[in-house]
Amino acid sequence: MDFTIGSLELNRSDPAHIGTKALMGSQKALDSGKSEKVHGSFESMLLEAASAMNDQQIEVSKLQEKVITDPDSVDIHDVTTAMAKAKMSLSLAQTVIDRLISGWNELSQTR
Repeated sequence: MDFTIGSLELNRSDPAHIGTKALMGSQKALDSGKSEKVHGSFESMLLEAASAMNDQQIEVSKLQEKVITDPDSVDIHDVTTAMAKAKMSLSLAQTVIDRLISGWNELSQTR
């Protein structure tokens, strides 16, 4: 039995491997030959991640300012936790950027 999804063709030679569920999404997606877009573009994911990291940094700055101006209104554990999250997201962003740059350098040297 052969299935075609877009430009992907799947051959199943063993009848025991033929299931009753649709491949890669709903039966409608199989019928139309189009797969549904699950994720956004790489650029949008990077921008969303950078925005989330920036929001965490801003939140930490606001909490630190609040600790200085009105220490009784803020729990110090919340400030410490927010600082740790912001530091971790910044470290992760730096790692991703370093890997992207090294990957790009490898690709450009391969040419």
